Amino acid sequence: MPKKPLEAIEEHFSKVTDPRKDRTKDHKLIDIIAIAICAIICGAEGWTDMENYGNSKVLWLKSFLELPNGIPSHDTFGRVFGRIDAEQFQKAFWEWVWAVNDIVQGQIVNIDGKCLRGSDEQRLGKRAIYMVSAWAAENEIVLGQRKVDEKSNEITAIPELLKILDLSGCIVTIDAMGTQTAIAKAIQEADADYVLSVKENQGHLFEDISVLFGVDQEQNFKYASLDYHKTVNKGHGRIEARECWSTSNPEYLNLIRNLHNWAGLKSIVMVVSTRIIAGKQSKDTRYYISSLESNAERILQVVRRHWAIENELHWVLDVALNEDRSRVRKDHSPENLAVLRHIALNLLKQEKTAKGGIHAKQLQAAWKDDYLLKILAAANYRP
Repeated sequence: MPKKPLEAIEEHFSKVTDPRKDRTKDHKLIDIIAIAICAIICGAEGWTDMENYGNSKVLWLKSFLELPNGIPSHDTFGRVFGRIDAEQFQKAFWEWVWAVNDIVQGQIVNIDGKCLRGSDEQRLGKRAIYMVSAWAAENEIVLGQRKVDEKSNEITAIPELLKILDLSGCIVTIDAMGTQTAIAKAIQEADADYVLSVKENQGHLFEDISVLFGVDQEQNFKYASLDYHKTVNKGHGRIEARECWSTSNPEYLNLIRNLHNWAGLKSIVMVVSTRIIAGKQSKDTRYYISSLESNAERILQVVRRHWAIENELHWVLDVALNEDRSRVRKDHSPENLAVLRHIALNLLKQEKTAKGGIHAKQLQAAWKDDYLLKILAAANYRP
């Protein structure tokens, strides 16, 4: 067994301030964090699960943790994670992520928000917590997250998230909520590119882009100077075709009102998806703006990968890690538990030797300490 399977996590999370008074520190903070991570990897959902996991694995955990007073109680887990400063905990998380992972140039980074549905307290008039996360599609890891302030929304949280991430050379995708001039500017200032969805609530922008492409559509693109790419996928009784048209032609761009407000805008895009299921056809048309030069094939690839954050992060958090069912809501507990889930999911995603999905990996980790060590190996620096 490695002497410290969580050495890199210990290094970065040791910077988190312990909120307890010295006389109440029966357990080391890093031991509490390490047990929580291992427990969630193995399927734990709350504080009692963490205590039970620790007690069932105490001898194994003692092989790399000090545990001077045994396993913390569920009350200790709850108190500690409720009082740990959420900003510090998130900062330790993203510093660890960027230290142990190679984020490649041209990486597609999806940004989207998710509601922690069980964190609301209706009797106190407290709404559920909303977290905005950044997902690296190729690496399949969460890069960072930011809580949306109760009196705010995603529009203000996204720029704050962008500030803490090193996105140089990446391509950032955001749905229509994030299609704001300030966000486009923040992405460009981070030395990154963007592909942003444009919907009807964008007013003139949507109207101008849809009219420009609509004129060419009416003429069956006969006279259009557009880049074009098409993909067709078949399977499970369905056929899905995606067609993408893009242009950086100034004759098009100069017809967009207030074009100068969009930092770095170099191309406009239309994607038409046609689905045939059981003989029934449906069609969906979407528009985008991008700081990338017109390249229909590449932009279509980026657009398709945007949904990775829904399918590979949000859905997995709810189905495998039962995030939506969690009723943890006191103090900073919901945000800090969300970070612990992101750590666990990042590690589970990086382990590629076992067959099956995330839940199957969790079961194997719970049953086999050697397999859990394989998962934890992704937590450390690459050789």
